[in-house]
Amino acid sequence: MKKLRRYVVLLLALMVLVAGCGKEVPENKEVSETKEAVTEESNEAPVAVNSDEKFLIRAGIGLNDQHPQFKGLEVMKEYVERESGGRIEMQLFHSSQLGDDVQMIEALQLGSQEMTCPSSAPMTGMDNRFMVFDLPFLFPNSEIASAVLDGPLGQELLDGLSDNFLVGLAYWENGYRHITNSVKEIKAPEDMKGLKIRTMENQVHLDFFKSLGANPTPMPFGELFTAMQQGVVDGQENPVPTIYLQNFAEVQDYTTLTGHVYSPFVLLMSKKFWDGLPADLQAIVQEGALVARDEQRKINGAYTDELVAGLREQGMTVTELSNEELKAFQDATKSTIDKFKVEIGSDYVDSVLEEIERLSK
Repeated sequence: MKKLRRYVVLLLALMVLVAGCGKEVPENKEVSETKEAVTEESNEAPVAVNSDEKFLIRAGIGLNDQHPQFKGLEVMKEYVERESGGRIEMQLFHSSQLGDDVQMIEALQLGSQEMTCPSSAPMTGMDNRFMVFDLPFLFPNSEIASAVLDGPLGQELLDGLSDNFLVGLAYWENGYRHITNSVKEIKAPEDMKGLKIRTMENQVHLDFFKSLGANPTPMPFGELFTAMQQGVVDGQENPVPTIYLQNFAEVQDYTTLTGHVYSPFVLLMSKKFWDGLPADLQAIVQEGALVARDEQRKINGAYTDELVAGLREQGMTVTELSNEELKAFQDATKSTIDKFKVEIGSDYVDSVLEEIERLSK
């Protein structure tokens, strides 16, 4: 009996010792039983966990580490890690290290990656209303674009992403898109005829370039430089920071500042990961996304102004269109808005146009 009692005491002591040891942090792809129970009860309910539990956010983008998009992630990393007291760690990946935009979005939906920041173009497959941001010559300036995106109309689209296992945190700035090519200077719509222009896999972009007489060719961004180098495509379209920082001047001779589309980035988080965060950390991540948004837009605006001169220094011919020349491009592509209005949602398009008109007064 005494021997049995001694074994019981030893067993209890061992259990206390094990319980007192530090707990291993599970991988993000794994959800604890507590988290699963709460998530099953309500997809919206934040999980109550031990305040010592740590979380890892792997944030990946397709552009390089000099781009304003990556600078925004660095701002967010500093904010989130500081405000969480080290409970959140952010690891940043650039240059498609985790895959292209579509692959990373799918990884978020599966819960195998936590964060990415694609342009709005890939989002159109989930919600047609995102196509409104691809309509040509929609926003007269970036201030109005930001006001629409940050207002109720933009938030409505972010809120709807939960149906696709994503959380929309904020809109960051990609900027106005411009056309580059290696064949000739472009000053009029007819100059576009026959040019093979790389685009994203986006029906609005494809229709826009077809209306100009070009031959749009969708391909992943990671393949673009080589495709231009080998003559698979003649050109592409992107904001100035992307054109400069991806060294497109090495394979492109001409840039025309068409500003044909204002393109936002959409900062996304995996809903599976978000639902596993305690409420206080959800608040820190959301606030960090907005703090970084404001700083990223400032960086992007400053870069854009500075890097137009940089493109010329790299040897590119940079063409700035007159108001009359720009109007010719606008007139040539008006049909794109009419063509996609119903598909996007007439009411939503009208609401965006009305808001732009109100903000323009």
